[in-house]
Amino acid sequence: MLLNLTLPRINEHMTSAVIETIYAEVGTALPLGAKLLDLSIDLSAVMPHDCPPVSLYRVALRDRVWLRKLAVAPGDDIAIGAAVALFSTEPDESLDGDPARAVRVTIAGILDSLGWLYEDPR
Repeated sequence: MLLNLTLPRINEHMTSAVIETIYAEVGTALPLGAKLLDLSIDLSAVMPHDCPPVSLYRVALRDRVWLRKLAVAPGDDIAIGAAVALFSTEPDESLDGDPARAVRVTIAGILDSLGWLYEDPR
C-alpha cells in the first residue's frame, strides 16, 4: 500500500515551513517511531516580537513503512499541503498508483540548543 506525507498545518498562523534535517534515506525500512525530519516555522511576518518567533518541530512516524521517495531537501521552504514524501508498506511495491492514505505521524516541538549561549554562573 502506498502512503504519502504532505506538510500539515502545525500552527494556525503558519504558511510554510523550512526543512532543517532529514534523517531517513530513500529505500530504507523505517520502524514505528522513526524520526523522519526536522522543520522550522517562522512566524515573524505575522507575529511581531522582540526575538524571532521561530519554532522547531520533529516529524516521527507512527507506521512501519519503506521510504520510497522524498520531494524535499534540507533548506527547502515548502507550503502547507506540499508533498514531502511517499512511502510503501512493501519494499518493492510499484509507485504507479495513488496513495491509499496519509502516513501516520507524530509532530513534536523540539528545542535547538545549538544556538544558545552558555555562561559560567560563577
